[in-house]
Amino acid sequence: MLGQKYRKQLLEQMTLREKAAEMSQLWGENPDGTLMGLRRGFQKSTHLMDNAGSFLGFNGAELVLEAQRLHMEASAHHIPLLFMTDVIHGYKTIFPSVLGIGTTWDPDLAEEMASVAAAEASVSGVHVTFSPMADLVRDARWGRVTESTGEDPYLNSLFTAAFTKGYQGDGIDKPFHIASCVKHFAGYGAAEGGRDYDSTQIGDYQFYNDYLPAFQSAIDAGCELVMPGFNALNGMPCTCNKNLLSDVLRKYLQFKGIVISDCTAIWELVPHGVCADNAEAAERSLNAGIDIEMVSSTFYENLEALVERGDVTMEQIDEAVERILLLKDKMGLFENPYKDTDPEKEKELHLCAAHRALARKAVAESAVLLKNQNQVLPLKKGEKIALIGPLSDSRELIDVWGLVNGEEKDCVTIREGLSDQNIICVPGCHQWNLREMDAVHPSDEALIAEALQAAETCDKIVLALGEHPSMSSEAGSRSDLSLPANQMELLHALYRTGKPIITILISGRPLVLGEIAEHSDAVLMAWFPGTEGGNGIADLLTGQCSPSGRLTMSMPRATGQAPIYYNHLPTGRPNDADKYESFKNGYIDIYPGPLYPFGYGLTYTTFDYSPVSLSADQVSAADDSSEEPLLLASITLTNTGTCEGTETVQLYIQDVAGTYSRPVRMLKDFRKVTLQPKESTVVSFSVTPDMLKYYIPGKGLTLEKGLFRVFIGSDANTTNGKEFTLNRK
Repeated sequence: MLGQKYRKQLLEQMTLREKAAEMSQLWGENPDGTLMGLRRGFQKSTHLMDNAGSFLGFNGAELVLEAQRLHMEASAHHIPLLFMTDVIHGYKTIFPSVLGIGTTWDPDLAEEMASVAAAEASVSGVHVTFSPMADLVRDARWGRVTESTGEDPYLNSLFTAAFTKGYQGDGIDKPFHIASCVKHFAGYGAAEGGRDYDSTQIGDYQFYNDYLPAFQSAIDAGCELVMPGFNALNGMPCTCNKNLLSDVLRKYLQFKGIVISDCTAIWELVPHGVCADNAEAAERSLNAGIDIEMVSSTFYENLEALVERGDVTMEQIDEAVERILLLKDKMGLFENPYKDTDPEKEKELHLCAAHRALARKAVAESAVLLKNQNQVLPLKKGEKIALIGPLSDSRELIDVWGLVNGEEKDCVTIREGLSDQNIICVPGCHQWNLREMDAVHPSDEALIAEALQAAETCDKIVLALGEHPSMSSEAGSRSDLSLPANQMELLHALYRTGKPIITILISGRPLVLGEIAEHSDAVLMAWFPGTEGGNGIADLLTGQCSPSGRLTMSMPRATGQAPIYYNHLPTGRPNDADKYESFKNGYIDIYPGPLYPFGYGLTYTTFDYSPVSLSADQVSAADDSSEEPLLLASITLTNTGTCEGTETVQLYIQDVAGTYSRPVRMLKDFRKVTLQPKESTVVSFSVTPDMLKYYIPGKGLTLEKGLFRVFIGSDANTTNGKEFTLNRK
């Protein structure tokens, strides 16, 4: 680092117009190979291009080297550019979608994947990624659930820290690491009706207990940037929400880094209805705490006039620019503007064997086995398989975020994966239009006939169904969580053959699976598995790996249940029966609860849990108690099956009676345990005061005395529990 003195000298030399440019991020555009183009409403400005602080979505080693060289020559003070882009779950080697990474229940694996993504991105000139997404998600209709790790604050917190550490490593100045920008601050995942960009209404109690912990975790892990959400939170757009960005983010969460707007979000304050024009949008967003404006140009166009009128101060602008210069200094860009960018390293690292091997492992560990009737899986040697469906020989295995930099041509298909393991596959019905969601068309009828013909000669059917990548993404919200009607017709036709059906689902979100599960002997939820999707899925189908993925979002029985999540608050009239009871919570036309609960997943063996044992049923703690264990909660876990398997043992706690109504249960810890057949082990968890605290408006984090229940089991529906009482010292 060159240090604060150097940065202060730069600030003193810069004009206000140059500072406004430094606070502006331009959209890099090079469809024809040209450098530093502009779009999305910009008037061409040589001064802005020469002095801009950062570029969005512009990468590739040779392009970045040339762009940085030209910029360093043209910049009035030779301040290097930051190149930022969306590296969400891989750069060229694409790992499973983030929701799939969450279902591994393995933050260490997530950190390793983020480190690989950072290495591949850094040699292509990327300095900053807009990841992790810390948004809590509870409504599967929202397309961006594919970019989240799920519905649980504790699990999300572990993963946001892991992603941040993986990207940034021991320091962003070190080789092959990049800076992490956590998003979207805050509450974006609670969009009304699951409609992207829609408003959110979240009270302080829920906001601090459920929506902030994952952001706090990323900040504690050292993330360098934070991005506010597109949404209006309780009537105030996050981009100009001073209470949110100054009081909550800067003071409560103690964030010291850069706040960058989302793409054109400052422009959007006008249609949000809180600003009359772009000048007011610039004023309000800067006063709220925005340091960098992404793509829109209100800062560059208006800051000089705003300072002259006294609506913003030079001190505010200098603070913002100093934070930007500090990030560049921490990365070592003033000493080496071309840090890590290397065309030869691109060839060495992109899609290398080690990265592909990690991606393959991640696929196998992320897929969730939801059903396996009569042990139809794993496939047995000598079986003849009809491989059918629109995704059975498709490379459309990467979600939209992976396609920012990854390419479908690099994907291994399910057919290729099975063929490599010497599974005899009779193909059928591959040429299906995934985008088509209507009932069967004449072209579909011919494909269904082809599928039936393939099924006739085979022992089992492997049927690969799912969403097109555009169906799960930003702006990919859906009103119906069912599979397209023509895919369901294909399933029905195959079901009538009487042959065992193994359904593989490629999706970026939980789907309504009742009819699919009913018509399938086995169901494997593979999410968007990425580059090594076909190999990882084949490893599971053939028993080379045993399924270990567990759900991090509840699977609804019907779309009308959304949002549905396990850690909901109790009601005065809970419905604890297997079916609807009059004047009890629920719907009159459907069973209560999800089809598959949070934490659920099968493997190729079975496990038995002993009753929960507590080391004490009366404990005491003081207000300032934190991580010191109060008691141990234990079970004995036994592999009761015939093969090795991994079980995710989950600890849940319920605060039976608090000042505020508390969730029916909350995940507080878990262990992944691998056992041989008939092997047993004791699994113990420390219960600490931190697990029992919660945020009370006006009081902050509070530890309350009273009765608590501890549950240990295989998913959030477990009834295996025991009570203890907390007294106050």
